[in-house]
Amino acid sequence: MGLPPGETMTTSEQELIRPAPSPDGLAHPFTVTAAQRATQPRNLRYMLALDDFITAARGVVPRPIYGYITGGAETNASRRANREVWDEIAFVPRMLVDTTARTQKTTLFGRAYDAPFGIAPMGGTAMAAYQGDLVLARAAAAANVPMILSGAALTPLERVREEGPTAWFQAYLPGEDATITELVERVARAQYDTLVLTVDVQVAANRENNVRSGFDTPLRPNLRLAWESIIRPRWLFGMLLRTLLAHGMPYFENMGPRVPLISRMGERGRGRRDKLSWKHLELMRRLFKGRLVVKGILDPNDARLARECGADGVIVSNHGGRQLDGAVAPLRALPAVAAEARGMTVMMDSGVRRGTDVLKALALGAQFVFVGRPFICAAAVAGVPGVLHGIKLLCEEIDRDMALIGISSLAEMRRKLLTPARGTQFMTS
Repeated sequence: MGLPPGETMTTSEQELIRPAPSPDGLAHPFTVTAAQRATQPRNLRYMLALDDFITAARGVVPRPIYGYITGGAETNASRRANREVWDEIAFVPRMLVDTTARTQKTTLFGRAYDAPFGIAPMGGTAMAAYQGDLVLARAAAAANVPMILSGAALTPLERVREEGPTAWFQAYLPGEDATITELVERVARAQYDTLVLTVDVQVAANRENNVRSGFDTPLRPNLRLAWESIIRPRWLFGMLLRTLLAHGMPYFENMGPRVPLISRMGERGRGRRDKLSWKHLELMRRLFKGRLVVKGILDPNDARLARECGADGVIVSNHGGRQLDGAVAPLRALPAVAAEARGMTVMMDSGVRRGTDVLKALALGAQFVFVGRPFICAAAVAGVPGVLHGIKLLCEEIDRDMALIGISSLAEMRRKLLTPARGTQFMTS
Protein backbone atom coordinates (compact mmCIF):
# COMPACT_ATOMS: atom_id res chain seq x y z
CA MET A 1 0.00 0.00 0.00
CA GLY A 2 1.37 3.43 -0.89
CA LEU A 3 0.73 7.10 -0.13
CA PRO A 4 0.90 10.04 -2.52
CA PRO A 5 4.29 11.75 -2.76
CA GLY A 6 5.01 13.93 0.24
CA GLU A 7 2.39 12.29 2.45
CA THR A 8 3.22 10.30 5.56
CA MET A 9 1.08 8.14 7.81
CA THR A 10 0.75 8.54 11.52
CA THR A 11 1.51 5.60 13.79
CA SER A 12 -2.21 4.91 14.25
CA GLU A 13 -2.74 4.91 10.49
CA GLN A 14 0.16 2.49 9.98
CA GLU A 15 -1.31 0.16 12.59
CA LEU A 16 -4.63 0.14 10.75
CA ILE A 17 -3.18 -1.37 7.58
CA ARG A 18 -0.32 -3.48 8.97
CA PRO A 19 -0.83 -7.24 8.58
CA ALA A 20 -0.76 -9.24 11.79
CA PRO A 21 0.39 -12.85 12.20
CA SER A 22 -2.45 -15.36 12.36
CA PRO A 23 -2.64 -18.12 14.99
CA ASP A 24 -1.06 -20.57 12.53
CA GLY A 25 1.97 -18.32 12.18
CA LEU A 26 1.18 -17.13 8.67
CA ALA A 27 0.98 -13.40 8.01
CA HIS A 28 -2.51 -13.19 6.56
CA PRO A 29 -3.31 -9.59 5.59
CA PHE A 30 -6.12 -7.73 7.29
CA THR A 31 -6.07 -9.82 10.47
CA VAL A 32 -6.30 -7.59 13.55
CA THR A 33 -5.03 -8.86 16.87
CA ALA A 34 -6.57 -7.94 20.21
CA ALA A 35 -3.42 -5.95 21.02
CA GLN A 36 -3.70 -3.95 17.80
CA ARG A 37 -7.37 -3.25 18.44
CA ALA A 38 -6.50 -1.98 21.91
CA THR A 39 -4.05 0.56 20.44
CA GLN A 40 -6.59 1.99 18.00
CA PRO A 41 -8.09 5.42 18.66
CA ARG A 42 -10.90 5.07 21.18
CA ASN A 43 -13.59 6.20 18.74
CA LEU A 44 -12.57 3.40 16.35
CA ARG A 45 -12.15 0.59 18.84
CA TYR A 46 -15.78 -0.41 18.72
CA MET A 47 -16.31 0.28 15.04
CA LEU A 48 -16.69 -3.40 14.14
CA ALA A 49 -18.56 -3.14 10.84
CA LEU A 50 -19.21 -0.49 8.19
CA ASP A 51 -22.73 0.16 9.47
CA ASP A 52 -21.24 1.25 12.81
CA PHE A 53 -19.81 4.33 11.09
CA ILE A 54 -23.24 5.28 9.76
CA THR A 55 -24.67 5.04 13.27
CA ALA A 56 -21.78 6.97 14.82
CA ALA A 57 -21.95 9.78 12.26
CA ARG A 58 -25.47 10.65 13.44
CA GLY A 59 -23.93 12.11 16.59
CA VAL A 60 -21.27 14.06 14.69
CA VAL A 61 -22.89 15.55 11.58
CA PRO A 62 -25.78 18.06 11.70
CA ARG A 63 -29.13 16.50 10.93
CA PRO A 64 -29.67 18.21 7.53
CA ILE A 65 -26.32 16.96 6.20
CA TYR A 66 -26.67 13.54 7.82
CA GLY A 67 -30.09 13.15 6.23
CA TYR A 68 -28.66 14.11 2.85
CA ILE A 69 -25.80 11.61 2.90
CA THR A 70 -27.79 8.69 4.31
CA GLY A 71 -31.22 9.23 2.76
CA GLY A 72 -32.82 8.07 -0.47
CA ALA A 73 -35.67 9.26 -2.65
CA GLU A 74 -39.37 9.45 -1.79
CA THR A 75 -40.28 6.38 0.34
CA ASN A 76 -36.72 4.96 0.40
CA ALA A 77 -38.05 1.79 -1.26
CA SER A 78 -35.01 1.42 -3.52
CA ARG A 79 -32.57 2.11 -0.70
CA ARG A 80 -34.20 -0.62 1.42
CA ALA A 81 -34.31 -3.06 -1.51
CA ASN A 82 -30.60 -2.53 -2.12
CA ARG A 83 -29.91 -4.07 1.28
CA GLU A 84 -32.68 -6.66 1.43
CA VAL A 85 -31.68 -8.33 -1.84
CA TRP A 86 -28.43 -9.69 -0.36
CA ASP A 87 -30.40 -11.88 2.04
CA GLU A 88 -32.01 -13.71 -0.87
CA ILE A 89 -28.72 -15.47 -1.64
CA ALA A 90 -26.90 -18.07 0.48
CA PHE A 91 -23.45 -19.64 0.17
CA VAL A 92 -22.66 -23.31 -0.43
CA PRO A 93 -19.18 -23.49 1.14
CA ARG A 94 -16.59 -26.15 0.32
CA MET A 95 -14.77 -27.92 3.17
CA LEU A 96 -11.23 -29.25 3.71
CA VAL A 97 -9.75 -26.80 1.21
CA ASP A 98 -6.27 -25.41 1.92
CA THR A 99 -6.80 -21.62 1.67
CA THR A 100 -3.62 -20.43 3.39
CA ALA A 101 -2.43 -18.80 0.16
CA ARG A 102 -5.65 -16.82 -0.32
CA THR A 103 -5.44 -13.32 -1.72
CA GLN A 104 -7.95 -10.62 -2.61
CA LYS A 105 -5.65 -8.62 -4.85
CA THR A 106 -7.51 -7.54 -7.97
CA THR A 107 -6.52 -6.23 -11.39
CA LEU A 108 -8.87 -3.62 -12.85
CA PHE A 109 -8.20 -1.84 -16.13
CA GLY A 110 -4.65 -3.21 -16.03
CA ARG A 111 -3.88 -1.84 -12.57
CA ALA A 112 -3.35 -4.00 -9.49
CA TYR A 113 -5.36 -3.10 -6.39
CA ASP A 114 -5.15 -4.61 -2.92
CA ALA A 115 -8.89 -5.30 -2.64
CA PRO A 116 -11.88 -5.89 -4.93
CA PHE A 117 -13.69 -2.73 -3.80
CA GLY A 118 -13.28 1.02 -3.94
CA ILE A 119 -14.91 4.21 -2.69
CA ALA A 120 -17.97 5.38 -4.63
CA PRO A 121 -18.46 9.04 -5.64
CA MET A 122 -20.23 11.17 -3.02
CA GLY A 123 -20.83 14.89 -3.39
CA GLY A 124 -21.42 15.71 0.27
CA THR A 125 -18.09 14.44 1.58
CA ALA A 126 -16.53 17.83 2.28
CA MET A 127 -19.75 18.96 4.01
CA ALA A 128 -19.56 16.04 6.44
CA ALA A 129 -15.82 15.89 7.11
CA TYR A 130 -12.94 18.37 7.15
CA GLN A 131 -11.33 18.19 3.69
CA GLY A 132 -13.50 15.15 3.14
CA ASP A 133 -12.67 14.68 -0.55
CA LEU A 134 -8.95 14.70 0.22
CA VAL A 135 -9.48 12.40 3.21
CA LEU A 136 -11.05 9.76 0.95
CA ALA A 137 -8.40 10.25 -1.74
CA ARG A 138 -5.51 9.93 0.72
CA ALA A 139 -6.98 6.89 2.44
CA ALA A 140 -7.72 5.17 -0.86
CA ALA A 141 -4.18 5.78 -2.08
CA ALA A 142 -2.72 4.48 1.19
CA ALA A 143 -4.85 1.34 0.96
CA ASN A 144 -4.25 0.99 -2.81
CA VAL A 145 -7.91 1.01 -3.82
CA PRO A 146 -9.66 3.38 -6.24
CA MET A 147 -11.70 6.35 -5.07
CA ILE A 148 -14.11 8.10 -7.44
CA LEU A 149 -14.34 11.87 -6.96
CA SER A 150 -17.86 13.20 -7.42
CA GLY A 151 -18.53 15.97 -9.90
CA ALA A 152 -20.48 17.63 -7.08
CA ALA A 153 -17.39 17.76 -4.85
CA LEU A 154 -16.23 20.91 -3.07
CA THR A 155 -12.55 20.27 -3.84
CA PRO A 156 -11.01 21.09 -7.23
CA LEU A 157 -10.54 17.88 -9.16
CA GLU A 158 -6.91 18.78 -9.89
CA ARG A 159 -5.97 18.82 -6.20
CA VAL A 160 -7.67 15.51 -5.50
CA ARG A 161 -5.76 13.81 -8.29
CA GLU A 162 -2.48 15.30 -7.04
CA GLU A 163 -3.01 13.87 -3.56
CA GLY A 164 -4.81 10.70 -4.59
CA PRO A 165 -3.12 8.86 -7.47
CA THR A 166 -5.76 6.12 -7.34
CA ALA A 167 -8.60 8.64 -7.84
CA TRP A 168 -11.02 8.51 -10.76
CA PHE A 169 -13.34 11.38 -11.71
CA GLN A 170 -17.13 11.10 -12.02
CA ALA A 171 -19.01 13.66 -14.11
CA TYR A 172 -22.57 14.97 -14.08
CA LEU A 173 -23.07 16.47 -17.53
CA PRO A 174 -25.85 18.14 -19.50
CA GLY A 175 -26.44 17.27 -23.15
CA GLU A 176 -24.32 20.18 -24.34
CA ASP A 177 -21.26 19.54 -26.51
CA ALA A 178 -19.35 22.62 -25.37
CA THR A 179 -19.82 21.86 -21.65
CA ILE A 180 -18.86 18.22 -22.16
CA THR A 181 -15.75 19.13 -24.15
CA GLU A 182 -14.61 21.67 -21.56
CA LEU A 183 -14.89 19.24 -18.65
CA VAL A 184 -13.36 16.25 -20.45
CA GLU A 185 -10.36 18.34 -21.47
CA ARG A 186 -9.99 19.57 -17.88
CA VAL A 187 -10.09 15.99 -16.55
CA ALA A 188 -7.46 14.95 -19.09
CA ARG A 189 -5.18 17.86 -18.15
CA ALA A 190 -5.44 16.77 -14.51
CA GLN A 191 -4.11 13.36 -15.64
CA TYR A 192 -7.04 11.25 -14.54
CA ASP A 193 -6.80 7.85 -16.19
CA THR A 194 -10.47 6.94 -15.63
CA LEU A 195 -13.54 9.09 -16.29
CA VAL A 196 -16.99 8.00 -15.09
CA LEU A 197 -20.17 9.41 -16.61
CA THR A 198 -23.21 9.09 -14.34
CA VAL A 199 -26.34 8.69 -16.47
CA ASP A 200 -29.20 8.23 -13.96
CA VAL A 201 -29.55 11.90 -13.00
CA GLN A 202 -31.70 13.13 -15.89
CA VAL A 203 -33.61 15.36 -13.45
CA ALA A 204 -33.28 16.14 -9.76
CA ALA A 205 -34.70 13.36 -7.59
CA ASN A 206 -37.65 13.85 -5.26
CA ARG A 207 -35.72 13.72 -2.00
CA GLU A 208 -38.43 14.57 0.47
CA ASN A 209 -36.09 13.76 3.36
CA ASN A 210 -33.95 16.77 2.39
CA VAL A 211 -36.93 19.10 2.72
CA ARG A 212 -37.97 17.57 6.04
CA SER A 213 -34.47 17.84 7.50
CA GLY A 214 -33.83 21.34 6.15
CA PHE A 215 -31.09 20.46 3.65
CA ASP A 216 -30.42 22.38 0.45
CA THR A 217 -27.44 22.99 -1.83
CA PRO A 218 -25.99 25.44 -1.39
CA LEU A 219 -26.72 25.44 2.33
CA ARG A 220 -29.09 28.24 3.28
CA PRO A 221 -28.09 30.15 6.44
CA ASN A 222 -31.01 30.11 8.85
CA LEU A 223 -31.80 29.55 12.52
CA ARG A 224 -32.49 25.86 12.04
CA LEU A 225 -29.10 25.21 10.43
CA ALA A 226 -27.42 27.32 13.11
CA TRP A 227 -29.05 25.32 15.90
CA GLU A 228 -28.22 21.98 14.29
CA SER A 229 -24.60 23.13 14.03
CA ILE A 230 -24.42 24.35 17.62
CA ILE A 231 -25.60 21.02 19.03
CA ARG A 232 -22.90 19.27 16.96
CA PRO A 233 -19.86 21.20 18.25
CA ARG A 234 -17.42 18.64 16.91
CA TRP A 235 -18.65 19.36 13.38
CA LEU A 236 -19.04 23.09 13.98
CA PHE A 237 -15.47 23.59 15.21
CA GLY A 238 -13.69 20.63 13.64
CA MET A 239 -15.20 20.95 10.16
CA LEU A 240 -17.02 24.20 9.40
CA LEU A 241 -15.06 26.83 11.35
CA ARG A 242 -11.78 25.03 10.75
CA THR A 243 -12.47 25.05 7.01
CA LEU A 244 -13.50 28.72 6.94
CA LEU A 245 -10.48 29.85 8.97
CA ALA A 246 -7.92 27.73 7.13
CA HIS A 247 -9.24 27.83 3.57
CA GLY A 248 -12.10 30.29 3.30
CA MET A 249 -15.55 29.51 1.96
CA PRO A 250 -15.69 26.20 0.02
CA TYR A 251 -17.15 26.27 -3.47
CA PHE A 252 -18.67 23.67 -5.74
CA GLU A 253 -15.70 23.49 -8.05
CA ASN A 254 -16.22 20.86 -10.73
CA MET A 255 -19.68 21.30 -12.20
CA GLY A 256 -20.97 24.49 -13.79
CA PRO A 257 -20.30 27.94 -12.31
CA ARG A 258 -18.54 28.16 -8.94
CA VAL A 259 -21.12 28.47 -6.18
CA PRO A 260 -20.29 28.86 -2.46
CA LEU A 261 -21.26 26.10 -0.03
CA ILE A 262 -23.30 28.54 2.07
CA SER A 263 -25.38 31.11 0.22
CA ARG A 264 -28.78 32.78 0.61
CA MET A 265 -29.38 33.22 -3.11
CA GLY A 266 -26.85 31.06 -5.00
CA GLU A 267 -28.06 28.29 -7.29
CA ARG A 268 -26.09 25.41 -8.71
CA GLY A 269 -26.37 25.32 -12.51
CA ARG A 270 -27.00 21.76 -13.63
CA GLY A 271 -27.91 22.28 -17.29
CA ARG A 272 -30.35 20.06 -19.21
CA ARG A 273 -29.22 16.60 -18.18
CA ASP A 274 -32.42 15.17 -19.63
CA LYS A 275 -30.94 16.08 -23.02
CA LEU A 276 -27.90 13.84 -22.51
CA SER A 277 -27.92 10.89 -24.93
CA TRP A 278 -25.74 8.19 -26.44
CA LYS A 279 -24.29 10.59 -29.01
CA HIS A 280 -22.76 12.54 -26.11
CA LEU A 281 -21.10 9.38 -24.80
CA GLU A 282 -19.65 8.89 -28.28
CA LEU A 283 -18.30 12.45 -28.10
CA MET A 284 -16.68 11.73 -24.75
CA ARG A 285 -15.13 8.59 -26.20
CA ARG A 286 -13.54 10.60 -29.01
CA LEU A 287 -12.25 13.23 -26.61
CA PHE A 288 -10.98 11.10 -23.71
CA LYS A 289 -8.04 8.77 -24.24
CA GLY A 290 -8.22 7.05 -20.86
CA ARG A 291 -10.74 4.57 -19.50
CA LEU A 292 -14.37 5.61 -19.95
CA VAL A 293 -16.99 4.15 -17.60
CA VAL A 294 -20.77 4.56 -17.59
CA LYS A 295 -22.41 4.56 -14.14
CA GLY A 296 -26.11 3.94 -13.58
CA ILE A 297 -26.73 1.01 -15.94
CA LEU A 298 -29.50 -1.43 -14.99
CA ASP A 299 -30.83 -2.63 -18.36
CA PRO A 300 -28.67 -5.08 -20.35
CA ASN A 301 -29.62 -3.28 -23.56
CA ASP A 302 -28.06 -0.12 -22.15
CA ALA A 303 -24.92 -2.11 -21.39
CA ARG A 304 -24.84 -3.17 -25.05
CA LEU A 305 -25.23 0.43 -26.20
CA ALA A 306 -22.47 1.59 -23.85
CA ARG A 307 -20.18 -1.08 -25.31
CA GLU A 308 -21.06 -0.05 -28.87
CA CYS A 309 -20.27 3.58 -27.98
CA GLY A 310 -16.79 2.55 -26.87
CA ALA A 311 -17.15 2.46 -23.09
CA ASP A 312 -14.53 0.42 -21.28
CA GLY A 313 -16.81 -0.47 -18.39
CA VAL A 314 -20.14 0.02 -16.67
CA ILE A 315 -21.16 0.41 -13.04
CA VAL A 316 -24.46 -1.31 -12.33
CA SER A 317 -26.13 1.14 -9.96
CA ASN A 318 -29.39 2.79 -8.95
CA HIS A 319 -27.52 5.67 -7.28
CA GLY A 320 -27.85 4.10 -3.86
CA GLY A 321 -31.64 4.46 -4.05
CA ARG A 322 -31.30 8.24 -4.33
CA GLN A 323 -32.86 8.82 -7.77
CA LEU A 324 -35.81 6.73 -9.05
CA ASP A 325 -37.62 5.23 -6.07
CA GLY A 326 -38.64 1.71 -7.03
CA ALA A 327 -35.73 1.15 -9.42
CA VAL A 328 -34.50 -2.44 -9.46
CA ALA A 329 -31.73 -3.33 -7.01
CA PRO A 330 -28.40 -3.46 -8.88
CA LEU A 331 -27.57 -6.94 -7.59
CA ARG A 332 -30.77 -8.22 -9.18
CA ALA A 333 -29.86 -6.59 -12.51
CA LEU A 334 -26.21 -7.59 -12.38
CA PRO A 335 -26.26 -11.08 -14.00
CA ALA A 336 -28.08 -9.91 -17.14
CA VAL A 337 -25.85 -6.85 -17.52
CA ALA A 338 -22.73 -8.98 -17.07
CA ALA A 339 -23.95 -11.39 -19.73
CA GLU A 340 -24.27 -8.51 -22.21
CA ALA A 341 -20.93 -6.89 -21.33
CA ARG A 342 -18.86 -9.00 -23.75
CA GLY A 343 -15.43 -7.72 -22.82
CA MET A 344 -16.41 -4.60 -20.90
CA THR A 345 -15.47 -4.39 -17.24
CA VAL A 346 -18.57 -4.75 -15.05
CA MET A 347 -18.70 -3.11 -11.63
CA MET A 348 -21.53 -2.36 -9.21
CA ASP A 349 -22.47 -0.23 -6.24
CA SER A 350 -25.53 0.44 -4.04
CA GLY A 351 -26.07 -1.32 -0.75
CA VAL A 352 -22.68 -3.04 -0.33
CA ARG A 353 -21.87 -3.25 3.37
CA ARG A 354 -20.22 -6.62 4.08
CA GLY A 355 -17.51 -8.89 2.77
CA THR A 356 -20.19 -11.43 1.96
CA ASP A 357 -21.91 -8.78 -0.20
CA VAL A 358 -18.70 -8.25 -2.17
CA LEU A 359 -18.24 -11.97 -2.78
CA LYS A 360 -21.87 -12.47 -3.86
CA ALA A 361 -21.52 -9.62 -6.35
CA LEU A 362 -18.34 -11.13 -7.77
CA ALA A 363 -20.05 -14.50 -8.15
CA LEU A 364 -22.92 -12.91 -10.06
CA GLY A 365 -20.75 -11.18 -12.63
CA ALA A 366 -19.16 -8.08 -11.10
CA GLN A 367 -15.40 -7.68 -11.37
CA PHE A 368 -15.32 -4.94 -8.75
CA VAL A 369 -17.67 -3.13 -6.36
CA PHE A 370 -17.88 0.34 -4.87
CA VAL A 371 -19.03 1.37 -1.39
CA GLY A 372 -20.34 4.83 -0.56
CA ARG A 373 -22.17 5.94 2.59
CA PRO A 374 -20.06 4.07 5.18
CA PHE A 375 -16.88 5.76 4.00
CA ILE A 376 -18.24 9.29 4.05
CA CYS A 377 -19.44 8.56 7.59
CA ALA A 378 -16.03 7.12 8.52
CA ALA A 379 -14.41 10.33 7.26
CA ALA A 380 -16.78 12.38 9.43
CA VAL A 381 -16.15 10.24 12.51
CA ALA A 382 -12.35 9.90 12.33
CA GLY A 383 -10.82 11.33 9.15
CA VAL A 384 -8.17 9.31 7.31
CA PRO A 385 -7.76 6.79 10.18
CA GLY A 386 -11.50 6.21 10.15
CA VAL A 387 -11.61 5.53 6.41
CA LEU A 388 -8.56 3.26 6.62
CA HIS A 389 -10.22 1.41 9.48
CA GLY A 390 -13.37 0.95 7.41
CA ILE A 391 -11.34 -0.36 4.47
CA LYS A 392 -9.53 -2.76 6.76
CA LEU A 393 -12.77 -4.02 8.29
CA LEU A 394 -14.13 -4.89 4.86
CA CYS A 395 -10.85 -6.49 3.83
CA GLU A 396 -10.85 -8.57 7.02
CA GLU A 397 -14.35 -9.78 6.27
CA ILE A 398 -13.49 -10.75 2.70
CA ASP A 399 -10.38 -12.61 3.83
CA ARG A 400 -12.30 -14.51 6.53
CA ASP A 401 -15.22 -15.24 4.20
CA MET A 402 -12.93 -16.61 1.50
CA ALA A 403 -11.48 -19.09 3.98
CA LEU A 404 -14.92 -20.13 5.20
CA ILE A 405 -16.26 -20.54 1.66
CA GLY A 406 -13.20 -22.52 0.62
CA ILE A 407 -11.53 -20.33 -2.03
CA SER A 408 -8.05 -18.89 -2.34
CA SER A 409 -8.61 -16.41 -5.18
CA LEU A 410 -11.49 -14.16 -6.16
CA ALA A 411 -11.61 -15.87 -9.57
CA GLU A 412 -12.89 -18.97 -7.78
CA MET A 413 -15.95 -17.09 -6.54
CA ARG A 414 -18.51 -18.50 -8.99
CA ARG A 415 -22.28 -19.00 -9.04
CA LYS A 416 -21.91 -22.66 -8.16
CA LEU A 417 -21.00 -21.50 -4.64
CA LEU A 418 -24.35 -19.70 -4.27
CA THR A 419 -27.89 -20.92 -3.87
CA PRO A 420 -31.25 -19.17 -3.52
CA ALA A 421 -32.09 -18.51 0.11
CA ARG A 422 -35.72 -17.59 -0.51
CA GLY A 423 -36.70 -19.38 -3.69
CA THR A 424 -35.49 -16.65 -6.08
CA GLN A 425 -33.95 -17.33 -9.48
CA PHE A 426 -30.53 -15.62 -9.25
CA MET A 427 -28.60 -18.71 -10.27
CA THR A 428 -30.72 -20.05 -13.10
CA SER A 429 -28.53 -18.88 -15.98
